Amino acid sequence: MLVKRFPESIEEYIIGYPPEIRERLKKIRSIIRKAAPEAEEKISYGMPAFTHNGMLIYFAAHTKHIGLYPFSSAIVAFREELAEYKTAKGSIQFPNDKPLPLNLISQIVAFRVEENKIMAELKTGLKKNKKK
Repeated sequence: MLVKRFPESIEEYIIGYPPEIRERLKKIRSIIRKAAPEAEEKISYGMPAFTHNGMLIYFAAHTKHIGLYPFSSAIVAFREELAEYKTAKGSIQFPNDKPLPLNLISQIVAFRVEENKIMAELKTGLKKNKKK
């Protein structure tokens, strides 16, 4: 039985792609790091991922697009801005033959950082109330 080995780091993931895709992946990684400087990088489900107060965002290369996986709340919040892109419940496809919307990606990441912060604060508040 052949076992597929996932990359151990985002760097290793990116290196596995052709130069033009590598550049797109590097840009997305850089935008995420700027918008969420406290986030930690990891590989999850074989994809590059960032965590901060929980899972923040994933991204991945595909044959004809780069997938961004910011969870369904971000898709709903940015519905109008994402109108020209193919989306699903928790994913966005950025075609490889078009420029990446770097500002939009940054806004989505900032949204997710704030959303995770609020969720973490709510969980902390609930735990404090249970102890009383």
